[in-house]
Amino acid sequence: MCNLLEENYPELLEDFFTAGARRLNFTDLTPPALLSQYQQQPGDEKLWLLMCRRATMETVLRRYVDKQPSIQIKNTTYVTGIQTKRDNGTVAICGLELTDRLNNNAKSVYQADAYIDASGRSSKFSQWLGAIGVDISEQHDDAEIVYYTRHYKLNEGAVEPSRHDNEPAAGDLGYLKYGVFPGDGGHFAIIICLPNAETELRAAVKNGDYFDSICRTIPGLAPWINETVSHATTDTFGIGEIHAVWRDWVSQDKPDVLNFFAVGDSSARTNPLYGRGCSIGILHAHLLADVLTDNQDPTQRAQAFHKLTQERIRPIFDASLREDKSGIKRADAVKKGLDRDTANSIKSWFRLAFGDALAAAVRDHLHVFRGMMRTFNLIEKPGEFLQDNKIRLTILRYMLRGRKRNAKARVQRGPTRAEMLAHIATTITATETTAQQNKGTS
Repeated sequence: MCNLLEENYPELLEDFFTAGARRLNFTDLTPPALLSQYQQQPGDEKLWLLMCRRATMETVLRRYVDKQPSIQIKNTTYVTGIQTKRDNGTVAICGLELTDRLNNNAKSVYQADAYIDASGRSSKFSQWLGAIGVDISEQHDDAEIVYYTRHYKLNEGAVEPSRHDNEPAAGDLGYLKYGVFPGDGGHFAIIICLPNAETELRAAVKNGDYFDSICRTIPGLAPWINETVSHATTDTFGIGEIHAVWRDWVSQDKPDVLNFFAVGDSSARTNPLYGRGCSIGILHAHLLADVLTDNQDPTQRAQAFHKLTQERIRPIFDASLREDKSGIKRADAVKKGLDRDTANSIKSWFRLAFGDALAAAVRDHLHVFRGMMRTFNLIEKPGEFLQDNKIRLTILRYMLRGRKRNAKARVQRGPTRAEMLAHIATTITATETTAQQNKGTS
């Protein structure tokens, strides 16, 4: 996303910086222990992050779009249906049914040459098309998690904790994932991601005080929410119903619907925990822009966009889905008290050994870290860096060291599940006791 903005929308990027967004370059992201190995390589300039809050991003984008003379935004008009026709046996959208909710729900029809659905996870187009008999192929996988967020701001004069000197500010304890997302203007957010089955923890993180209490038990989070460093600016809020969704709009090289294109979450939705949604959305939109420029025939447009979507977006979706399924297995093993590192086959042993070796090599070698960052930043297809012979040889050498030694690089410090449940129970009891005492005193 960052590179597409830099290459195509330099004025928009400047608007982000003016609003307080920060740029972190590859050397800013590199752990200090690896900086002594650093020699600039072609492509390093593309490994950077834009740090800002979602609210800032949406505000800046909205203002930028408002300035475009070719775009008209109708805030009170909702798309409430579609009009279609048959074109050589294929359904084609020929109009959108609109409802103006500020003008006595006045109805109208909007017609255009092409219709682009960018309405995200709440898109209704597949439902509307299904109602008239168009069978849209859909893959739907539940990530079986919920995550809660709370926003904070650094106190006056406080310095943002280092992402390198302390424990990692993002990690996985098996039963709980966590992460710090620095933003703009001293703001940052913390997320806690929990499996659906962790009912006690899910109930606790809904309360801001308990949320903070949980964070303080995790070494990577504790420096961020120290009372001398920051203060909360919101309560906690959660996102559930997290699914990986993939919709195919072309079946056996034949478009299911003409004059219609779904981009971003309307077409391919991944777990927001991985932070890939914005990049997928802008990349998908640029692929569509090229298709609409190069093709005038509706069928060719649909086929070309489908092909590019499969080539460029599907690998990202598949990688995210694999991470979801792996996370489900880990969480289930932890809850059952099983050793999640025990291999029950040669294949599973190799997978675990490879993962441990990769984690250790990333910590020790800049060229492996750089490759991982290329995947993280979606500069290339997920895992493509593993085709590099130098990286593969490094990982093989680490595998030969043995899993026990390598596993130390992957383990994040933090309470076990049993310890965390005990901590929550104690915290809740203490809070309720204090509340009752205060009530009796008053």
